[in-house]
Parts: sequence; C-alpha cells; structure tokens
Amino acid sequence: MTESDRLETLRQAIAACRICRDQPLKGEADRLPHEPRPVAVLSTTAKILIAGQAPGLRVHDSGQAFNDASGNRLRQWLGVDRDQFYDADNFAIVPMGFCFPGYDAHGSDLPPRRECAPLWRQTVLDSMPQIELVLAIGHYAQKWHLGGRAAKSMTDTARDWRVHMGVNRGLPVLPLPHPSWRNTSWLKKNPWFETALVPVLQQRVKALTS
Repeated sequence: MTESDRLETLRQAIAACRICRDQPLKGEADRLPHEPRPVAVLSTTAKILIAGQAPGLRVHDSGQAFNDASGNRLRQWLGVDRDQFYDADNFAIVPMGFCFPGYDAHGSDLPPRRECAPLWRQTVLDSMPQIELVLAIGHYAQKWHLGGRAAKSMTDTARDWRVHMGVNRGLPVLPLPHPSWRNTSWLKKNPWFETALVPVLQQRVKALTS
C-alpha cells in the first residue's frame, strides 16, 4: 500500500467517525446534538500543518475548512489566496475537533469535542511525517502541540512565538490567535502580532510552499 493509499484510508475512516454522537465521553447528556460532519485536510506533501480548534457552522454546512470570514483573515495573515490555501500540496488542515461542536448559551462556539483528539490526532500526525511547521491556532491547539511549554493564556503563549519557533527538538510551532472577528479587539491591543509575527509567518509560508 502506498503512502497515498494509507492516507486515503485514514481520510475515509475520519469521514465515517461518529464517536461524539454515538459514544460521548461524558454520557448521553453530552451527545453531539446534530449529525457529525468531520472536516480535515490530510496531505502526503504539505509541509505546513494548520492546527485549528473545530469547524464553525458555515464550515460544517460547506464541508470546507476555514470557508468563512475567519478563513479570509487567516489567509491574509498567511499571505496566500484561496487557491493556494486549499491546495493540499501547500497546507494540511487538522483541527483539534473534526466536527462543529454546537453553540453555548451565549451563542459562541463550544470547545472542540474531547473525544476527537485522543482518538485521531497522533495517528494523523504520524501519517504526515513531512510536516515542517505547525501553525497552532488558539489555546486548545497550543496546549496539545506545545504541552508544558504553553503558557496559561493564549496571549502569553503567542507572545513567546520566537521561542517556540526556535525549538531544538520536535516540530517548530507558531502559536496564533484565532482569526475570528471576535479577536479584533485582541489584535488592536497586541499590535506586535501584525507588525512582528505576521511578516515572519508569511516568509515561512512562502519558503515552505514554493
């Protein structure tokens, strides 16, 4: 079996996953209330892994990762257009939770489902040994990929981005805030992100997708 065949088998298994509906970690009361639609982009060639949180409703409806306003902002940060972004030769996209988790009482997206990452994440990462850079978007992805190196807050973790990019072992991880419109005020309070981090991000993306 070729690497492409193995990845396709894994992709099909992920697409068929219904663990958050059929085997909710916290019991029946925590069952995903809608039909799961796992969204992930695996690749045998991409050198950049975008590690997000979980699909939003628009992504759930379309089946296409970051197919929303957050995706538009993320593409601006990366310095790529839609065609480049959705080319699996350029980017693998693997959120912490593959399915839209629903909304909380305040209308915000719930956290990624906790069943997903323990079941799938390491297997998916092992299937893509060519990855050279992880873009960890949001606190959940940063905690997984940085472990004890992640700070208590996303802001402090992102502020230490130079440290995480310069690791001596393991994959370099570039921590990013979520590109949601809800973080517009965060961007205004932390201008270093767009003046210092984004230019380096765009340089690395260009180098790894050329």
